[in-house]
Parts: sequence; structure tokens; C-alpha cells
Amino acid sequence: MPEFDIKDKKNNPVGKINLPEDVFGVSVKNGVIHNAVVNFLANQRQGTHATKTKGLVRGGGKKPWKQKHTGRARAGSSRSPLWRGGGTIFGPQPRDYSYALPKKAKKLALRAVLSGKFADGEITVIDELKLDKPRTKEIISILQSLDLEGKSTLIILPEYNESVLLSARNIPGVTVRRAADLNSYDVAAHSRLLMTRQAVEMLSEAGKNE
Repeated sequence: MPEFDIKDKKNNPVGKINLPEDVFGVSVKNGVIHNAVVNFLANQRQGTHATKTKGLVRGGGKKPWKQKHTGRARAGSSRSPLWRGGGTIFGPQPRDYSYALPKKAKKLALRAVLSGKFADGEITVIDELKLDKPRTKEIISILQSLDLEGKSTLIILPEYNESVLLSARNIPGVTVRRAADLNSYDVAAHSRLLMTRQAVEMLSEAGKNE
């Protein structure tokens, strides 16, 4: 198992942790990652887009003119798509874009993208990250110490911490996630990962139990 340095909030080494190869040493498979990312984005779509057809546009109930002997083309409604103010032909309608992806494929994609981050040296492990109360300046100070300021960073915590979440949400490019809620898109969308020791251990245990 490869060893990884654990830092404190001041970027001083405080120990090492073993990273399991079945989670952080998987060969990167771009196709698997691509499928997982596309699936995640599709499942986020609301699908509430809608346009009105001629049957939904207000008005048009009266026939504009009689059927014959006017010299004009037949017309049954002033809300025909051919008329100004008429309906839309084949416009988008509400639909569900979500679809299921096998759990094994999602887990493999997550491991592959984590392995890619580890291989590229884009993971920082900190001993712990806790705040007694929301304080954005403290999170910024920690990011500065760890050389992560100004970089899109995904902070991965072992459990929900409202103070950290509220402190980091106003920092551009910084996102907070629980280890249990981690997905391939969040990892791939950020250039750096900041993980606590306990979060790494949770991911490692999840890999062993499968």
C-alpha cells in the first residue's frame, strides 16, 4: 500500500496513512468515468422545459373565415403554427432525463477518478477539519497554508459539519461533501481534493467491505 503524508492546518506533517490500492491505485478508465459523469449530470436535470402547441395557446377557438368561396387557404384556427402567435411544432415538453447506472460501474468510476487524482498529486490529507462556529476566514487561512487558495477544491469530510459547510460555501470553487456522498462528477470537477484522515479511512473501509 502506498503511504501518504498527513498534514495539520499549518501544513506541517503529523504522520502517514496507508492508501489501499483497490481505491487509490486503480487503473484510470476514461470510458467508465465518462459514463458516470454523464449519468450524474442527466440525473440532475429537472426536465421542466415546455412550449405550447396550438392546442395550448390561448385563443383560436373560432374559425377565422368560412371554409369555401373566399379565395384563401383553408384555416381552422388562428393559433396554427403557421400564424403569428400560434403554437410551436414539436417543441420541447417536460420529460425525465434520469436513468440508472449499475452500482458497480459507479463505484469503479469513483475509484478510477480518485486513483487519477492520487497519481497526479492532487490529494491533500489533513488530520482533521472542525470548526466550533462558521468562520470563512479560518477556512481561507487553512487553504492558504495548504497551498490550495484560488484552486477549485473539494473538501471531503467524514460526517456532516454545518460550520465547515457554511464557512466554505461563499468561497469560489470550494465545495464540501461527506465521504458517503462522494461521486465521480464532484471529484473530476475539482482540481484538488482536501480529505481528512477519517474520510480516507471511511473510503478505505468501504472498499474492503465490497
